[in-house]
Amino acid sequence: MRRKQNRDRLRTLGFLSPWLIGFSVFFAYPLIATVYFSFMHYNQIKAPDFVGLRNWKYVFQQMPLFGPALWNTMWLVVVMVALRVAFGLGIGLLVTKIKTGVGLFRTAFYIPYLAPPVAATVAFVFLLNPSTGPVNEMLGWIGLHGPNWFNDPNWSKPSLVLLSVWGIGDLMVIFMASLLDVPKEQYEAADLDGAGAWSKFRYVTWPAITPIVLFAVVTGVVQTMQYYTQALVAGKLASGVSIGPGTVIQPGYPDHSTLTVPQLVYSLGFQNFNTGAACVLSLVLFAIAMAVTLLLMRKSVGLIPAED
Repeated sequence: MRRKQNRDRLRTLGFLSPWLIGFSVFFAYPLIATVYFSFMHYNQIKAPDFVGLRNWKYVFQQMPLFGPALWNTMWLVVVMVALRVAFGLGIGLLVTKIKTGVGLFRTAFYIPYLAPPVAATVAFVFLLNPSTGPVNEMLGWIGLHGPNWFNDPNWSKPSLVLLSVWGIGDLMVIFMASLLDVPKEQYEAADLDGAGAWSKFRYVTWPAITPIVLFAVVTGVVQTMQYYTQALVAGKLASGVSIGPGTVIQPGYPDHSTLTVPQLVYSLGFQNFNTGAACVLSLVLFAIAMAVTLLLMRKSVGLIPAED
């Protein structure tokens, strides 16, 4: 009996070994190393030197940009994720209801998602240029004074949200698949009961797609917590600084309104060689992402049906 149990265990470990290796190499080891270096003074040249909680005190008490970077990141998480999910679901509903030209509309909404992040950001900065951009020029035709967009601290984050909502094709496809999977018999039963469009969405569509909404929100939160490229490129282009070999990029233009925690992690770790403080910021991001994910997955939030 023991031999059989040992063989079963070895067989199970054999099947699990690819996942165990991947988990150990790409998650467990980096996480443990990050915790280790957060208590060290390490400039990536000399050997690490234990400093206790000095890095943690520096980040939370002495780093002036930590507060603005964390605020910008959380603002983008709340606003960007909410609008992306809302617009993705709305466009998915629209495309599923269209009778003719479905392929054209589906392609038109999906193509922006395929644009590389840097190219899409460059195009948006050009379009929203307050002096020469066509958007403000068209607003002027109807008597409206366009904002400064990426050059205004009050409009820089909304401009990034517009850029993110423009590339909504990934969520549109996901929501389309979930909407088309809702049983038609339930809609027919709702029609027989005299339910209107809102009642059918609330009592038929929404309960069927809540797992997909949860997936979209959780993945959106994790992705936005890592928001880096678009904010950095938009800030640099809007500031007019030419980027070339050897250029040290100070992110956050204008007035640190586009500075995010991942940008701060890169600046500390790879420009200032303060690996310990960068690891502390990474752990803070990880803790916030885990806390938000666990909160969203609670049944009391409403995104998970009670029977699940």
